Amino acid sequence: MPTATNDGVVLHYETDGAGSEDATPVVFVSEAGLGGWSWGWQHAALTGPFETIVWDLRGTGRSDAPPGPYDLETLASDLEAVLAECGARKAHIVAAGFGGAVALTAARRSNRIETLTLLGTAAREDAFALEDLFAPPDDRDALEASLESALSAEFRDAQPEVCDGIVDWRAEGDADEAGWRAQLAALEGFDATGWLVELTLPTLVVHGTSDELVPADAGRDLARGLPRGEFEPLEGAGHLCFVERSRTVNDRILGFLESYSDEV
Repeated sequence: MPTATNDGVVLHYETDGAGSEDATPVVFVSEAGLGGWSWGWQHAALTGPFETIVWDLRGTGRSDAPPGPYDLETLASDLEAVLAECGARKAHIVAAGFGGAVALTAARRSNRIETLTLLGTAAREDAFALEDLFAPPDDRDALEASLESALSAEFRDAQPEVCDGIVDWRAEGDADEAGWRAQLAALEGFDATGWLVELTLPTLVVHGTSDELVPADAGRDLARGLPRGEFEPLEGAGHLCFVERSRTVNDRILGFLESYSDEV
């Protein structure tokens, strides 16, 4: 597995698909503590039309986990290091939850980012309530219980085998408590509302209306604050809306990226 290095911290990533010769790659930024497994549904749909890049944030999976707390600027520079190592002069960023805060910070400081797709995220620290999402990777009962806040009851009842698979994947690839808390500390003081207007790149904001961890109204406000923000509610979906409604989300992302390509 290839790696990038930022100030001595080794970051693991995977690339897949070549896309067309002039295609901009899609890079995923995960929710706090979640491993690359969380992008399996989008990875499968977007690889081919695009090259895809999935990386483990510092503190997660196979990336280094230096002592925390971390900050958003450092995590954004980690993303920049991955892009540079991959030779990506430009990138489409798809980010979830806490990863959306990283992506917004990166978009403010980097000229590599062409579009943002933000899933279940917000522009302010006080809109995030992610404590219930964490569970120790070696505690299967806790991992299963944590899904109650991440996925709607309707999805859990209809797709128990998917939930079992998520527990397996979380046990293998998620951050431990130290890594998770080091990442989450980066949200302290986060408030992008005053500078969202600076981000003029096309941005799609997708949010489950039954999200218990980041309220849908926060996603709507985020989209309103962005000069080129679009808001897409997913009725009844929970925080991991891109898992619950993967086909809808994938189609929407592909359509968004295609419409952007038509613009340029």
